[in-house]
Order: sequence, then structure tokens, then C-alpha cells
Amino acid sequence: MHIITIALIISFLGMLASFGFVGIIPSILAFVLNIFCLTKEKSINTVRSLAISIVGIILPVIMFYNSYGFDMPYDKGTGLSIIPQILYDNYLPFGVNLGPLFGLKENESENYILLSDNSENLQDFDEDENVSIIPDAGTALDNTPEENLDDSKEIDEKPQSDLFSDIGSLFNLTDENVEESIDSLDESEKDVYGADKVGASDDSMPSYGGLPIGVSVVGQYFREDDHNCNPVIVLKNDTGDNYRFECIFTARDEDGNSLAVSEKTVETVPNGALFIFEGRFDKNELGGTLPSMYEFLISKRKPYVNDMYEDATVISKVIDNSVLLTAQNHSDKEIKVDAYVLFFDKDELVDCIWMIPRNAGAVAIEPESFAAIKADAYYRFDRIETYYTAYEVVGE
Repeated sequence: MHIITIALIISFLGMLASFGFVGIIPSILAFVLNIFCLTKEKSINTVRSLAISIVGIILPVIMFYNSYGFDMPYDKGTGLSIIPQILYDNYLPFGVNLGPLFGLKENESENYILLSDNSENLQDFDEDENVSIIPDAGTALDNTPEENLDDSKEIDEKPQSDLFSDIGSLFNLTDENVEESIDSLDESEKDVYGADKVGASDDSMPSYGGLPIGVSVVGQYFREDDHNCNPVIVLKNDTGDNYRFECIFTARDEDGNSLAVSEKTVETVPNGALFIFEGRFDKNELGGTLPSMYEFLISKRKPYVNDMYEDATVISKVIDNSVLLTAQNHSDKEIKVDAYVLFFDKDELVDCIWMIPRNAGAVAIEPESFAAIKADAYYRFDRIETYYTAYEVVGE
């Protein structure tokens, strides 16, 4: 058989096999053979065969980049080897889930939407001053952001306006039953931080990553202080069901190399609710410099705990340079409330505090009771946003 015909056949088969990534090997062989043929005979057939072999090489390179970027292959949390991981990542955006083919269980086989630089597609909120968002799983889908910010709005038919207007007297709060947050400032720090200190943030920090289908980004921020730098993502669960969400943040330098990793988990989020992921990178691990970009990979699975979102009411109120957060448990079970309060100076995120109100055990709120926690702001702010999840405490 003529050598040009052989090169054309190998090029064509290599290009087809490249859709399974392994075709890069015969495509390289065909490329070398086509170059040899081109030196012997310059014809349309040799050029056509060469072009096909080049496509067979480029396609696997693009697939590798889509999966790992400029980094070396690494464990992405699925337990797949390199080639199955590359095929898995590349075919999911087209609605083809190869997870079961590679042995992934149904709740481990995630459908991801690949994102790159979400800053242009984010939803902007136009909040009133010092108003906190109380996400409502039952109604958030049908309301605009402005309607969700209305502090006279009732959640689960509870009188939220009364709670906002007189939170202290309603719960009979005193210094004895308000727990101080571990993030609060002590007196020695108040001359360093406070109302006049401007927080550093860079909400245009480049980012990319993956989301399960049905989960959307509602807000995305990046802030720093003297010790840490933190990407913060506000997400919405529109999957149609309750899920546990896990996130791996990776800080990268300008060449795409991994600098540090931060892993976070949200135990359970009901359908329609908003939730927070905050990455936390110690500047010592980053060599004292900020990353050039960060990557996030979010996965979902069935929760291990019972969701109690509908049985909790969470209220946050600004008092001077502090925030007082109160959670009420309306159920007959002990629950845990994980709350995040975001502090904004105009449109810039300047601080993010994780707050866990409790009155029983390490993290629990007793049945038919309330708990409160207070935290001081590190930086000047003019409004806050509050997000929370709640679930049953077991095994205490």
C-alpha cells in the first residue's frame, strides 16, 4: 500500500481516537509520517493527511487543558485516574455523564458547568443600608433581590419586622446570654481596627471552576487582611432537592501553579436557598503575596443530616461597629445554625465572619429556644448581608 495512503488512514483513525484522548499517540506517529511524505511529494493528499494528524494532536491537548489547565495532573476529588478524569470533565458540559462508566456512584457523579471569570455574569444587589438578607427557600425563586431585601417581608409566616425593630426586648437579650464571637475584637485591637480602617478587597480577582448543574453564582468577592486572603462565593441551590455541598478552593500564581488549597463543606442546603463558601488562605503559605487567580470546584451529594432550615429564624442587626446575630429554634429538636455575615463598604466586601449561635453543647440550640452571638467589625462598613443554613444535631 502506498505510504501516503497509510499515513492518511493512521491520521484519520488517530483523529477519531483523539475524542477518547488516547488518539494523541497515533496522531503524533501520523504527523511524523506525513512530514516525511511531504518532503517526498507535495500534493493535496499529503497536506490533507497532515492537517488531520494535527487535529488529532491538538484535540487531546485542549481536553487536557480543560481538565487541568497548565498544571500537572492532580487528584480532583473523584478518585478517577488521569484519562478517565479528562474524559469525564470534557464531556459533562455537553450533557454526557461518563461517571457511571468509570465506576462512580450516582451521588458522586456530578454534572458540572465550567466557568471562567464569573465577574461579568454576576447578579448585582442594590441593598438598602444596614439591611441583611434572610434567604427564604420557599419564596426566593419568585422574588427579585430588592423584594428579598425588604425587612418587612415575612419568612415562614414569622413576624420578621417585629424581630428587626426590637430584637433585644423580644428575646430578652442580656450580656449573660449573648455569646461573644471568636472573631470579635478585644480592647487591645480596637486602636488598630475600627470604624476608620478601610478593608482591602479585589472583587475582580480572576477565577474559574466548576459548579453542579442547578447551582448558580449570585455574588463573588475577594478580600484580604494582614494574615489571610479569602475568596467568597454566594451561591443558590436550584437543583430541586436538598444537598450537601463541598468546595475545594485552589490559589494559583500567574503561571497557573497551585500555591495553597482550602476545603470547605456546607452540610445541607434546601432547594431555592442561598449559601456561602469562603476559602481561607494563610498569607504565610502564599509567601506573603496575593494569588493571581483562584480555582473552585464544587460538588454535591445527599446530606448526612436532616435539614432544619424551615424551623429556624435568623436575625442580624447592626449595633454601632458590631453585629448582633440571633437564631431561634422553632422545632422540638436540637439544631445547629451556621451563619455568615458579609460586611460591605459600598460595593466592596471588607470582612466575612462565620458565626455559630449556641446555648447547648458545643454548637447546638435547644428546642423551642434562641441563642445570640455578637461580633465586632474589623473595618469600616455601611451594610451587611446574612446567609445561614440549619440542620439537626445528632450524636451529641
